[in-house]
Amino acid sequence: MTHFAYRPWHDGPDPLAPPVDLRAALDQIGRDVMDGSSPRAAMEELLRQGVRDTRGLDDMTRRLWQQRARLQRRHRLDGTLQEVQRLLDEALEAEKRHLFPDPSDDARFREAQLDALPPGTAAAVRELANYDWQSPQARENYQKIQDLLGQELMESRFRGMKQALQNATPQDVERVREMMSDLNDLLAAHARGDADTQQRFEQFMRKHGEFFPENPRDVEELIDALAARAAAAQRMMNSMSAEQRAELGSLIQQAFGDPRLAAEVSKLDAYLQSLRPGEDWTSSGRFRGQNPFGMGEGVQAMEDLAEMDALAEQLGQAYPGARLEDIDLEALERQLGQEAAVDARRLSELERALRDQGLLERAADGTLRLSPKAMRRLGETALKDVVKSLSNRRGERDTARAGAAGEPTGSSRLWQFGDTEPWEVSRTVRNAVLRSAGAGGAVTLDVKDVEVIETEQRARAAVALCVDTSWSMVQDGRWLPMKRTALALHHLVQTRFRGDALELITFGRYAAKVDMAELTAMEGVWEQGTNLHHALLLAGRHIRRQPDAQPVVIVVTDGEPTAHLEPDGDAEFNYPPLPRTLRLTLTEVDKLARLGASVSVFMLGEDERLKAFVDIMARRSGGRVVAPDLDGLGAAVVSDYLRNRQR
Repeated sequence: MTHFAYRPWHDGPDPLAPPVDLRAALDQIGRDVMDGSSPRAAMEELLRQGVRDTRGLDDMTRRLWQQRARLQRRHRLDGTLQEVQRLLDEALEAEKRHLFPDPSDDARFREAQLDALPPGTAAAVRELANYDWQSPQARENYQKIQDLLGQELMESRFRGMKQALQNATPQDVERVREMMSDLNDLLAAHARGDADTQQRFEQFMRKHGEFFPENPRDVEELIDALAARAAAAQRMMNSMSAEQRAELGSLIQQAFGDPRLAAEVSKLDAYLQSLRPGEDWTSSGRFRGQNPFGMGEGVQAMEDLAEMDALAEQLGQAYPGARLEDIDLEALERQLGQEAAVDARRLSELERALRDQGLLERAADGTLRLSPKAMRRLGETALKDVVKSLSNRRGERDTARAGAAGEPTGSSRLWQFGDTEPWEVSRTVRNAVLRSAGAGGAVTLDVKDVEVIETEQRARAAVALCVDTSWSMVQDGRWLPMKRTALALHHLVQTRFRGDALELITFGRYAAKVDMAELTAMEGVWEQGTNLHHALLLAGRHIRRQPDAQPVVIVVTDGEPTAHLEPDGDAEFNYPPLPRTLRLTLTEVDKLARLGASVSVFMLGEDERLKAFVDIMARRSGGRVVAPDLDGLGAAVVSDYLRNRQR
């Protein structure tokens, strides 16, 4: 029997998550590419915006900035100062209550000492360091001040120390001070470059490893962890007012009632700054809320701010060589929750899948481009959209009825050696029955009985699709519909009418033959000129190279011809168009008509001069003029191609 083991899922990709939707992602990238974006920019835009059920990088960045602003808007950094002031007030009040009923001179002298305390909190705490408290409650409160300062000071340099030092005994404090002294000795040896630094590090970790749950493997990792925390503590101090900074700096000298501990911390900070000058030791943040943070919480807040800034840079992907694998998923989960980490992981998988499945490839010049596989998928999508528009039309050719042998004529003939047409089964069996009936035996098939279906060779078409790429097509929002139309027609020819010869011709100031990938990635360029003359000249050359094919010429344009090609190869532009430009263009129309090609013009826009000119073209070539809206352009062009093939 097969046995299965079930265990909880803790980390890594969700095994039950649906696969990434590459088709939707590719469609979105394709639209952006055809609209003028580079494939890299289109993919980056996809990752920024996200896909269905997966939030994009922009959404995560926005939430990060909101979290950052909320942290600074709701909190302030003087929590330790306020707590010390509260404990001090309670201690003084308890001491005075205890002294009030005592009639002795000593009690009056003590009251005078308390009344003469300096006004600042830090100065008062320092002044009371050697005061002999009479009230047990007051003595306890003052001890709480020293313990609190010690805990906050240690928490500001070692995460988790505040909790570990709750109810610390003098022996615990001495162990902490000894650890700090040994740590500074280790960093000093490392700074000098002593050869036995690693050995000293291992001895240090064996002795004081309980203080370092990160379990660093060497001195460098230890310094990295300590420097990041110490730099955050310095940024927290920088974020306080000058008065608050001075008060807190003076108060921490009373940490655990042992000034040596503060001295060791100061020495540690000096070593760390010299060893890691690249850490941010100088910046600050503005906290303006009502919820006070203690020193440890303030340092953690500064670390969170730095982590959010680093995540925002990673999510922005604006630096050279940026990849989604750079995003720290653990940090993202800490700041935005598990769902954000899942979304980032899925975007990374999507980016990797687009590359691994061959949908994006690198050209010889190092640029990223859509692969032929991606172009086929985009063409399939574009053609599906066109088919939906054609689904309610009648009388169009059934493009699924394609066969290399040709189309059936409805009749049959006896098979001859070399015939590859399919058998006419019913007539073949009839011949065998009639031949065998006279013999009175079993019905058998003979070669002489076989009849095959007569077919006629399907007509090939030589198709020249001439698309206007002048700036007006971009300016008036016709760029993307034009490309999708060309993509749909190209995919139809490549998949259903493979014998047809399709040539894509673009025309602006000049005309040029392009392949589908070039047209898809083409960006709009501002230039003057609609050189239909040059485009029809190239179309005529294409048709002459296919003498046995039905010629089909399709023109998509939004402006009358304003440029023509001179014999020396230069284009001459003029607006309004020169009579020579119109004459040369119509001459090419006449040449195409003599080759049997009618020119179908798909006119975009409402220009009256264009209407008049394309009407002349249609009359002289026996073609037609169609004025579709942008949504119906693809369906109109494909329908005209099928109509011309049928003719």
